[in-house]
Amino acid sequence: MATEERLFDAALAYVTDLLAGDCGGHDRFHTLRVFHTALRLAREEGADPLITGLAALLHDADDRKLSPGTSESLSNARRFLAEQGVDRAKTAAVLTAIREVSFRGTDSVVPSTVEGKCVQDADRLDAIGAIGIARAFAYGGAHHRVMHDPAVPPRRDMDAAAYYAHEATTVNHFYEKLLLLKDLMNTETGRRIAAERDRCLRDFLAEFYAEWDGER
Repeated sequence: MATEERLFDAALAYVTDLLAGDCGGHDRFHTLRVFHTALRLAREEGADPLITGLAALLHDADDRKLSPGTSESLSNARRFLAEQGVDRAKTAAVLTAIREVSFRGTDSVVPSTVEGKCVQDADRLDAIGAIGIARAFAYGGAHHRVMHDPAVPPRRDMDAAAYYAHEATTVNHFYEKLLLLKDLMNTETGRRIAAERDRCLRDFLAEFYAEWDGER
């Protein structure tokens, strides 16, 4: 197996190819932000940096939005780990963290490992704050979603099937996912960062509605 640094470099190169052309907020820069934040959380939480780093770098390799054909098997991540000679125990730990990372409405899970908790928090932190706002509208535009429709209320308490099938407006997505994330953080550092970023979301929405209604 290669050194930790070389594994990380190889994983980034691998997902850069997989995600090439994405303009909906799941590009290599998202991956890098999640990677750096996850390692920061891992240091605070005493998590294994290799497992955390690989899971963060590969967390979108089989995402159902990007690669629906591999989202159950995680075959893209599996292939990379096998080609790099990562042993069975570490491979299983990385795949467990990846499998537990995604938001699935009311079917979302708390990761079973500290490494998974760090990666999940890092991924969710990148969905809120200023970058989270930008990513939400980039994703909405890339998928031809309506920006806002006051006649369409947000849906609450969706399970995984309903959440995946639902075509939200971008503003409704704030209420259906983004504004929930602050209270779903697993780590103390994640909670602290999320509190600031959540305020950014709420300030943005207040300004958005004021402008929408012609008040400013």
